[in-house]
Amino acid sequence: GHYISVDTSYEGEKAVLSSPDLYSEEWSCVRLIYQIATSDTSPDPARLNLYLRQEGESFDRLLWSAKEPSDSWLIASLDITNSTKKYKLVLEGEMGQDKSTSIAVFEIKITSGYCIECDFEENHLCGYVNRWNPNVNWFVGGGNIRNSQSILPKDHTLNSALGHYMYVDSVYVKHFQEVAQLISPKTIAPISGCLSFYYQLKQESSIVFTVYLRDVSGFYEEIWKTDNALNADWALAEVDFNAPYPMEVIFEVAFNSAKGGYVALDDISFSPVYCSNQTGTPFNPANAGCNFEEDLCNFYQDHKDGPGWSRVKVKRNVYRAGDHTTGFGYYLLANTKFTSQPEYIGRLYGPTLPGNLQFCLRFYYALYGFFKMSGTLAVYIFEENHIVQEKIWSVLDSPKGVWTQAEISFKKPMPCKVVFVSWCKSFWDCGLVALDDVSLSLGSCQAADLPSPGECTFEKDECVFTQKKRGRGSWHRKRGPTPTSYTGPRGDHTTGVGYYMYIEASNMVYGQRAYLVSRSLRGTSGKQCLTFFYHMYGAGTGLLSVYLKKEGDDEEIPLWRRTGEQSISWLRGLIEYESDTNYQIIFEAIRGVSIRSDTAIDDILFQAGPCLEVEEIQFSSGYPDILNEIEY
Repeated sequence: GHYISVDTSYEGEKAVLSSPDLYSEEWSCVRLIYQIATSDTSPDPARLNLYLRQEGESFDRLLWSAKEPSDSWLIASLDITNSTKKYKLVLEGEMGQDKSTSIAVFEIKITSGYCIECDFEENHLCGYVNRWNPNVNWFVGGGNIRNSQSILPKDHTLNSALGHYMYVDSVYVKHFQEVAQLISPKTIAPISGCLSFYYQLKQESSIVFTVYLRDVSGFYEEIWKTDNALNADWALAEVDFNAPYPMEVIFEVAFNSAKGGYVALDDISFSPVYCSNQTGTPFNPANAGCNFEEDLCNFYQDHKDGPGWSRVKVKRNVYRAGDHTTGFGYYLLANTKFTSQPEYIGRLYGPTLPGNLQFCLRFYYALYGFFKMSGTLAVYIFEENHIVQEKIWSVLDSPKGVWTQAEISFKKPMPCKVVFVSWCKSFWDCGLVALDDVSLSLGSCQAADLPSPGECTFEKDECVFTQKKRGRGSWHRKRGPTPTSYTGPRGDHTTGVGYYMYIEASNMVYGQRAYLVSRSLRGTSGKQCLTFFYHMYGAGTGLLSVYLKKEGDDEEIPLWRRTGEQSISWLRGLIEYESDTNYQIIFEAIRGVSIRSDTAIDDILFQAGPCLEVEEIQFSSGYPDILNEIEY
């Protein structure tokens, strides 16, 4: 047969293979048979990426990426959710540094239905794999192969001797309780509903046939088990199945002896409707987060504790940082001047979370005025059925007054609540604890490594941006504070300890410009929204402008501009624009009158559709002292 592979004679370029226009009104599954072969491991390995390019979107969504070398063909199965829009699939091969690598693709097949469904009639087994064991394994049966004494006469799909199924035979069992595992492809899109399959059991002594779900951290959850009735014919099993984050389905058979008999399996299928009449509304993690702009959302305080946390807002100024969400909005502050008593504790309770799900909690905190930071803010899990509080996180040390991100993965068997506790140990060491942008997502924090399309946080690289010319007077990627005092940010906006882009004014002259230019972006019909965070602090700050440049057009259309010192905080900028032809976005910074004009940007996000909010613009000249008061 034939395969295609990446031509390695072009250095540093990416090989791109694009599909014709595709439609999937129904849920569908892409199967990709591929191989990355290499002789040595290099620090910059070759990668194979698969992107979804949707109509009306300027950015491709990364569905899957592989860099593991192998000496045989591998199969990847990727679910594509149903959508009314046309789309293309784009395969991208990146060679990396290694010259001896080859990236090849043998087959791309798109079928309707879910990736975990299989009738085992095709030789790739829909991406199901047997976990190899020296003695008991899942084999393909049927198709007139007579390779076992306990073979079945007919499969279930075709109901003939020519059809195929999977089976495990006890003939080769050597040890007590040996298990054979058949592992499904990993789900990549959240699915829930009814998983059904047909099975046969023939047994002389007890066989345990179990179906598990396994998440990426390796945690098993049993969802089905045979009752030990004899099934000489194909029996249907149905089980409710919920995979809000990536999971594998594992069919496991355990024998007690070599005369145990066999288990056969066929026609695994899935329907997005639960088998039982379950009507419960699925848990929505968005309801368990809050940016505190309007109110406390579903968070609350216990009145026995007294008023611990207050919702506050700081007018834009150069002394005290504003909130994390926009720089202009509200955040929570504990131990404010009314409550600074020794041994003071402020508790903030979150909404009830269902048990047996893996969660990732993220939030931002900032600490002011403590001598000893450790333990001043902690997160507890409060299990509802018995009054046990488990501490899952507490602050150790962090830069003072910088919004720092914390992320915690947890999973509890019973329903529970997240509780934020701020603690003021003594009268002499009682500072302020600030909290903002609490969010909860399903799955562990490490699992969410696929970047969202059109987002650039500068954590790894400059993403879609390049410089017109690189030099001392251009944009630099940096973490931590800038070298000059009284100007520039003290940390980035993404996590507080990550990277941002900035201009170093001490390397530039007054009026010198630095350009950060995006690569050519796909034009689409309709409005687009660009969100970014900018930091303009320093008495000599110059200008920051954003331009739109359409392809084939020399003119740069100004979209947004700020002049002079704005705030000590990261502020959010919003721009709504349209371009039906391909275009570039340009960030231009101009150095101001003194070296105190380090201007920075971070967390750029392109989204299709109009902006849902408007940007707060407050022009003020000079900063009277009253601006430093906090509004409650």
